[in-house]
Amino acid sequence: MSVPPPLKKNDQAAPATGPEATGASARARVGDEIVVRGTTAGVIARDGEIVGLHHPDGSPPYDVRWADSGRVTLYFPGPDSCIRHLVTGGDHVPAR
Repeated sequence: MSVPPPLKKNDQAAPATGPEATGASARARVGDEIVVRGTTAGVIARDGEIVGLHHPDGSPPYDVRWADSGRVTLYFPGPDSCIRHLVTGGDHVPAR
């Protein structure tokens, strides 16, 4: 990995992209589903239910009961995961 050269006096930094640019980050509620994508497009590697929060604002980390094993673990979501807020009727709404 190469390191970019330092900015010169007239250079501008590249604009931020992703959640950091908007100030948004993952927020969850107990009962939400967390999905971790696999290494192949469209494949779910793991999914589970959020059963506990460590912060009142719903920010990570989360206690997750994984569907494949039933175990509850402390989980810090990475860029390969998303939270699905479950709503009445079983529909899923992607986290913003």
